[in-house]
Amino acid sequence: MSSTWGEKVKISVFGESHGKGIGVVIDGLPAGFKVNREKLLEQMARRAPGKDKTATPRKESDLPNVLSGMLDNVTTGAPLCAVIKNTNTISNDYSNLMSCPRPGHSDYTAYVKYNTFNDIRGGGHFSGRLTAPLVFAGSICRQILEEKGIKISAHIAQIGNVTDEPFNPVEIEPSLMDRLSQSTFSLIDASKEELMRDEVEKSRLSLDSVGGIVECAVTGLPAGLGEPMFGGVEGLISSIIFGIPAVKGIEFGKGFELAKMHGSQSNDPFEYKDGKVVTTTNNCGGILGGITNAMPVIFRACIKPTASIAQEQDTVDLQKKCNAKLSVHGRHDPCIVPRAVPVIEACTAIALMNL
Repeated sequence: MSSTWGEKVKISVFGESHGKGIGVVIDGLPAGFKVNREKLLEQMARRAPGKDKTATPRKESDLPNVLSGMLDNVTTGAPLCAVIKNTNTISNDYSNLMSCPRPGHSDYTAYVKYNTFNDIRGGGHFSGRLTAPLVFAGSICRQILEEKGIKISAHIAQIGNVTDEPFNPVEIEPSLMDRLSQSTFSLIDASKEELMRDEVEKSRLSLDSVGGIVECAVTGLPAGLGEPMFGGVEGLISSIIFGIPAVKGIEFGKGFELAKMHGSQSNDPFEYKDGKVVTTTNNCGGILGGITNAMPVIFRACIKPTASIAQEQDTVDLQKKCNAKLSVHGRHDPCIVPRAVPVIEACTAIALMNL
């Protein structure tokens, strides 16, 4: 199972949603870096379930237990291994899913791929629960990057039909970056929170779910990082972002809007400002030819609606080989977008460490 990612800094994620625990092994971290545990736990809490009506009621503390690679909160240079216990599982809710796979979920494809031996409880290794180890690894990487003046933050750009104000693509205030990266419902325009929450609540009451978009920005990157063609920054970031369950699309800068533009509109003009080369616009999202140009790197990731919904849906019975109906029981997020924000920030940090 391909749950290992990275070359310079490599992560290997393990565990299942309803197993004894989940975790990650991180190789390639520099020795001697002192990890701020309070900041690390702050990021874990942003993703943790059971704290908000937009999320699953399953409560997990998500406290990481570091087994190796860190002594007195200082990295030793050895592989860093952390385990997070699963303490609140109700596996009976998933007993019928081996026969009747959920539409929109990995149940059927995993059933075929692993010859019926996949762990179906809570989605097993395919569960969003596996993003907790990603946040742990990404939080450490983020702290290392921050010492180099690199900031990462994301916000809920859209839930359903409700949209937030986008990032200023040319210049982003550090105070905004700090505020967003500490928030549990990250918005640039805080007045949109109630409208977004109403959108989620309508879906929840309809036994349904709703998706959205997360926009992420990186500032402080120098020009010249990345490689042409297959080593480009877009490809590097995308490859780990697509490892997050429910991500179905990604675009950088103006993205698909570029298809409607002429070159005279899409090209970002260069100028000198305070002795540095900058661009007056940032339609390319801070990346040209796969290489950073020192402008903010900006991308958006599309998060699909949660597949597990209580509405009755059409499926099949794999044992009886006939059509069937399914209503999913258990505890599920009516919208995973708010909790996806810190995960996308974390994965971006891991990707940037590999530059």
